[in-house]
Amino acid sequence: MPTVSVDDASVYYTTAGQGPGLVLVHGTQGTGETNWAHLTDGFADVRTVVALDYAGSGRTTDDGGELTVEKLSDEVAAVAEAAVDGPVDVVGFSLGAVVAAATAARRPDLVRRLVVLSGWPHGDDARHRLNFELWRDLAAADFATFNRFATVTGFTDEYLRALGHQGIADALAVAAPQPGLVRQIELDLRADIRDLLPKITAPTLVIGCTRDQMVPVEGSRQLHAAIAGSTYAELDTGHLAIYEKPEELTTLVRDFILAG
Repeated sequence: MPTVSVDDASVYYTTAGQGPGLVLVHGTQGTGETNWAHLTDGFADVRTVVALDYAGSGRTTDDGGELTVEKLSDEVAAVAEAAVDGPVDVVGFSLGAVVAAATAARRPDLVRRLVVLSGWPHGDDARHRLNFELWRDLAAADFATFNRFATVTGFTDEYLRALGHQGIADALAVAAPQPGLVRQIELDLRADIRDLLPKITAPTLVIGCTRDQMVPVEGSRQLHAAIAGSTYAELDTGHLAIYEKPEELTTLVRDFILAG
């Protein structure tokens, strides 16, 4: 089981494929496997795909203290350096997009190209705070209720209707709370990378989801405006584009990382 030590954390990661490195950074309540395993084959013929579990998720262990963007960014950088020869491309989703952007700003020597999906620059927004405070309270009180709420707000109506009663039940049944779920949600509330965004020099693709009820698309548009020279694209999907539009997402990311 490959791990790398970063301060108090033992960070777990996997690799697959061949070629230069592509580091995939999951979102809140995700892991490298749950967010990215079904997309790995779309990149493994041209990249060594590296998927980590940052602190609070999966097989990574740490001291259980407060999470920061800098802590998780250090974990991403350490995994990238341990797993492959750099520089690397980095793709981040949701909270992972915030962390990926911070990594590109703090380690311009390491990040060759950056993709941020369904991210945001800061939590100083009334709707953002309302949503993630509700997440935090639900997750602390009853994970099953949190999971139902995240499912109904994470996907479009059409996608959920297509899943049907049994499909939704099956999806809910396999989910289990990540050990640091509440810690990660608290970081969703605190994270503020506005000062870091002007420091990003890597070519960047920002992807927003037009029907995102978790992190409205305005967050992605703000990231695009703040990252000089960035490219912008939108997907007609809810927040969980990694599941709802996997082929479109893979094509966008693959075309971008192979363009440079």
